[in-house]
Amino acid sequence: MTRHRGRGMASINYPIGMNLGGDPSQALVHSNPSGKFTVALSSIDLGQGMKSVTRQICAETLGVPVEDVYVDTADSDTGPHCMGSFASRGTHRVGNAVMAAAREARGVMMEAAAEELEVNAADLETDGRGNIHVKGAPHRSISTKDVAIAAQFKQGKTISGRGIFLVPLSDVDPETGEMSPATCYAHACLVAEVEVDDETGEVAMVRMDSAYELGRALNPRLVEQQLVGGAWMGISHALYETPEPYYPDPVHGPRDFVEYLMPGPGDICPHDIAVLERPAPDGPFGGKGPGEMCANPVLPAVANAIFNAVGVRIDDLPITPEKVLRAIKAQGGARPQARR
Repeated sequence: MTRHRGRGMASINYPIGMNLGGDPSQALVHSNPSGKFTVALSSIDLGQGMKSVTRQICAETLGVPVEDVYVDTADSDTGPHCMGSFASRGTHRVGNAVMAAAREARGVMMEAAAEELEVNAADLETDGRGNIHVKGAPHRSISTKDVAIAAQFKQGKTISGRGIFLVPLSDVDPETGEMSPATCYAHACLVAEVEVDDETGEVAMVRMDSAYELGRALNPRLVEQQLVGGAWMGISHALYETPEPYYPDPVHGPRDFVEYLMPGPGDICPHDIAVLERPAPDGPFGGKGPGEMCANPVLPAVANAIFNAVGVRIDDLPITPEKVLRAIKAQGGARPQARR
């Protein structure tokens, strides 16, 4: 029995969202009389942190504290339209819609504040702590709470805004019909190191090193957690998750998630991540979002690492011990490749 080490690399570029019918997302923002703001969406948070990020985007655009913003994802009957939470589009598409809605709401808020302070709205600015004051004269100020009260009970105004984001139509080459299906791309590169047992076919992860370019990291901790979790989702796809074995028929496959094989705490390996920020010109504050690309480079990197370790190419996922052993036997034994 010999354990062979191998290293594999994979790099990807990932188109953000889809250019189908403009790939629209809509958002509504409004204030209640206490100066707290609600963002209404039909965009669903799948655990990727979209509610946190859209909350940050709204607060930054309005110029109010994050704790003064609440995000209600509601549903598609009661919320504004959204194409859906897919194609890594949440931060980019929904974030842009929230930003547009917050800008409109901010305009109403500043007009209401200007009426109370008896100045032009253009002469006002927010401090991000719940106050609006005259530029160059911070002592002349009013809280967003008092503005909301004045707007709704005195001025008869609704501090609210509507926002929609549509992907601009792509230019079409008149001769070839060529066009671009996406406005921005995210990029990633991952190196996986594995250890392959040539007697059992077992593949163990040794370590991972990765670099992700995803626009601007609007919430660095959420980005890091998503990249770590996504990488292990990729490992699960690459090496574990399958309803097999089907011997002699499917009734002998896993019956529930107790028997369905996935990596556990003992399978986790060190993972060093570098986040490269290259703000997207058309993204909310430059953001694109990690999305599905967290898992994408892992699968080919692991397959390449197994080839580097024992010289077998397996392109049928998951790469189970049985498949590794059959491939090693078919080529007459393990054939470690040169490592650079």
